[in-house]
Amino acid sequence: MKTITLHLPDSLDLSSREAAMLIATRLYEQGKLSLGQAAELAGYSKRTFMELLADYNVSIINHPASDLARDVANA
Repeated sequence: MKTITLHLPDSLDLSSREAAMLIATRLYEQGKLSLGQAAELAGYSKRTFMELLADYNVSIINHPASDLARDVANA
């Protein structure tokens, strides 16, 4: 795993844990991290991370709408 250092303005009033959660949720949402990888990056268990995703308006069902449409058509 790579280590990065971010310098965030104090005006953001954002803890390092919150910043990690924001990054993890975005990478999960984009499909760049699995649920487990994103949870690890954010510093939470998978279960807790899944519960917190709702606070960030991110679905745990991370499939494109085109996949859903295809599944419905094939049902």
